Amino acid sequence: MSLLTTLPAPVSYRVTGSGHRPSRYAVSDLANASLGAVGLAMAELIAATGLAPVTPEVTVDQRLASLWFGYSFRPEGWEMPSLWDPIAGDYPCADGWIRLHTNLPHHRKAALSVLGCAEDREAVATAVLGWDGDALETAVVEAGGVAAAMRSRADWQAHPQGAAVAAEPLIDWVKPRRVVLRDRPEACLSRPLAGMRVLDLTRVLAGPVSTRTLAGFGAEVLRIDPPGWDEPGVLQDITLGKRMGTLDLKSPAGLARLRELLAEADVLVHGYRPDALEALGLGLATRDAIAPNRVEVTLDAYGWTGPWAGRRGFDSLVQMSSGIADAGRIWAEAAKPTPLPVQALDHGTGYLMAAAVLSALTAATRGEEVAVARLSLARTAEELVALPKRLDGEVILGADEGDWGAHEDSGWGPARRLRPPLALRGCDLCWSFSANPSGSHAADWCRD
Repeated sequence: MSLLTTLPAPVSYRVTGSGHRPSRYAVSDLANASLGAVGLAMAELIAATGLAPVTPEVTVDQRLASLWFGYSFRPEGWEMPSLWDPIAGDYPCADGWIRLHTNLPHHRKAALSVLGCAEDREAVATAVLGWDGDALETAVVEAGGVAAAMRSRADWQAHPQGAAVAAEPLIDWVKPRRVVLRDRPEACLSRPLAGMRVLDLTRVLAGPVSTRTLAGFGAEVLRIDPPGWDEPGVLQDITLGKRMGTLDLKSPAGLARLRELLAEADVLVHGYRPDALEALGLGLATRDAIAPNRVEVTLDAYGWTGPWAGRRGFDSLVQMSSGIADAGRIWAEAAKPTPLPVQALDHGTGYLMAAAVLSALTAATRGEEVAVARLSLARTAEELVALPKRLDGEVILGADEGDWGAHEDSGWGPARRLRPPLALRGCDLCWSFSANPSGSHAADWCRD
């Protein structure tokens, strides 16, 4: 199978712009490479489907790529909600540091139940000081929460999970099978994914980045959330171009409707832990029966093998576990964890997921077998750590006025969106929908 497996070499796509994110690691190099992977995979799909007489040239704007690894959305005349819960953050513990991720109510409840303290940052800080990092991490995870003690790179490489992740491929293709794609007569060079139905079952942040990217090439992306779902300060950035539906998957009716949507989907992108879909009665064999001709891409936090496969996690936690935050502390000569300047593991993994979808579509177009693509934040972290820092020039800290493009009438208010970071000759990223809250659309495909 001619499927994406590694980051592309910088010489395989054209780079414009300049500058880099300040970091111990090659964050801007990863931005270029992951967006370059999307562009090259799309160029290959365009060639395979005969939408252009020659394979289009791919151009990545280095400055904009670095900026899209941060936030692409700017409110106009109103304030964004905070990205973080007041309790979330890094805390000194008895033997180092630990990060608590408490943005979701049940994760906050789990951490507070273990610490046995009030929902107050000072009270949490005092309670954390009485714990060793590993012990508190384990206790919070066992209570159903998410936390990560800060480890050094050497400690992570010696850890059973670190060793397992290092042995995994960047993109793990499993369970190959024949896929017959639907005809899409509306597809054209400028909108090569027009008519492609993408069922989005992802949350913060990598999965939504992947489906936002597919929407930018014309795909119909339908995201399904639980009723009442919100990701304050996040949905504004990553719901661009998507229809936002809700279903209660704990109800028979909601689960039945999800099955109906899956049966009509061309692509399934999900970020459920390995056993979560099985618990819903949607294991791989069932998905194959319902949607035998779908392309499927999925991710998790800590990898697909090893003792932590299936552990909940987020970009900031993986940075703590994998030694990135500690290496940043040493690089910055700081007394506390120093993470990457942006959530680069999320963004890099998200663009690689989009590239994997495109690569699988190309394989299916050529009559080759197509496998399920599995990615993880922890494996992307290993890729970042090994990536040479080649870029120099000015330091990129934030967007200037000239970086902003179209005005956007979002579901929260007027806004501006960064100019697209990726272009192919005859095919530019653009989006048909503004960003909108969960539940803004029916849980259905367009029937126009």
